[in-house]
Amino acid sequence: MEKDKRADEYITKSADFAKPILIHLRKLIHAACPQVEETIKWGFPHFNYKGMMCSMAAFKNHCAFGFWKAALMKDAGELKENNATAMEHAGKIKSISDLPSDKIIISRINEAMKINDDGIKLPERKVTDKKTEIIVPFSLKKELAKNKKASDTFNNFSPSQKREYIEWIEEAKAEETKNKRILTTIGWLTEGKTKNWKYVKK
Repeated sequence: MEKDKRADEYITKSADFAKPILIHLRKLIHAACPQVEETIKWGFPHFNYKGMMCSMAAFKNHCAFGFWKAALMKDAGELKENNATAMEHAGKIKSISDLPSDKIIISRINEAMKINDDGIKLPERKVTDKKTEIIVPFSLKKELAKNKKASDTFNNFSPSQKREYIEWIEEAKAEETKNKRILTTIGWLTEGKTKNWKYVKK
């Protein structure tokens, strides 16, 4: 069983609630895929098998576990319905009891292995020559006008960083959810954070 010492250090430095979760996930990954290779990417443990396969991470109040090619897996529709990302394939995990059964996790690992065995790749993102104009929703503009620090942070962001926030807000179906996301956006921008700040290596 090949292990990366950096992954050991990551687990050791994680919060007490997270340690048993990460240890359990790591054990299942190695059991299901003995050829797996560990590494650290974007500041948290990744597991490679003929390419990137899955990853796990610990945050302040929860852990995350997911697959690089989650969009190609059988339960990809479930991810969309729950507005989850590949990194949050198992949802927000606060204890081992929040995880799917070992059988389900192993079956997902096996599925991810087969996808890599078959050489199936994620669809390429469409690249256009013309730069798409960034349209900031009026509701967000209104809140940015009230907060200079948040506005300055947003204006200094790259187009892709701006779009991450805008798309997240626009994806909300309910007005109440949209308003909550706008307030969260303003809070994070005030702190100088990007939309995906949780996944950025500190």
